[in-house]
Amino acid sequence: MTSNIQRKVFQNPPIPIHSTRDVCHYSRADFYDFDMERGKITDYHRQRNLLVGEDFIVSLLKGLEHEVGEAAGWLCYQIGYEWGKEDAVLFQSWFQEFYGLTLETSNLGFAMETWWWPYTAQGWGAWSPNLSNRDSGFFYVDLYDSAVAKSLGYMGKPVCHLYAGILAGFFSIAFEQNLCSTEIQCYAMGNEFCRFLLGSEERIQVAEFWIASGANANEIAERFEAGEMELEPQSSVAAGVV
Repeated sequence: MTSNIQRKVFQNPPIPIHSTRDVCHYSRADFYDFDMERGKITDYHRQRNLLVGEDFIVSLLKGLEHEVGEAAGWLCYQIGYEWGKEDAVLFQSWFQEFYGLTLETSNLGFAMETWWWPYTAQGWGAWSPNLSNRDSGFFYVDLYDSAVAKSLGYMGKPVCHLYAGILAGFFSIAFEQNLCSTEIQCYAMGNEFCRFLLGSEERIQVAEFWIASGANANEIAERFEAGEMELEPQSSVAAGVV
């Protein structure tokens, strides 16, 4: 099967990087600047932050559902997508500034972890990207402790549309491809962690069709890895025989 993703080649860094002691600000005191007089919190990348609780997240999502109904998930995805695209541009800027590297010259795993760790510091959860299937036209991202899913609790359906949009937007810019994303398992469905599938629009539509038909994340992975790309279930040769 022909891949829908043209693999972008990332090489090992040809130049030495700066000391990570000067750029890996994992502690709250180093990463955040709390301006108590102005009531403003900025992070190391000069972005303004807000401290919010679970009630804020739940109220925001419920408010969107009240205003736009079932389109709330789509709206969150679009917001996340634009966010992810802008963050990809910003990341490439500070990645170059702090490390003297670009996505093309850096080790890909190092670059991806460097991009995401500020999200972890801000409370968005930890992640584990699995890019091993990129040559086949898709890949996965596992998310642990989703701020959205943890706040909403059990819902019986995927709820992390904002995350799906962020991932699609970021990787579309980073890999210079038009990528889409969908959540194929979610903490809000009773799973231990959330899993996102990224690939072409066609592949994501197929995955969402399978999900609606009752397939789980492992079944979707097996079918894609077997090269299957069917929107409609295959007809049995014995169909209609009684």
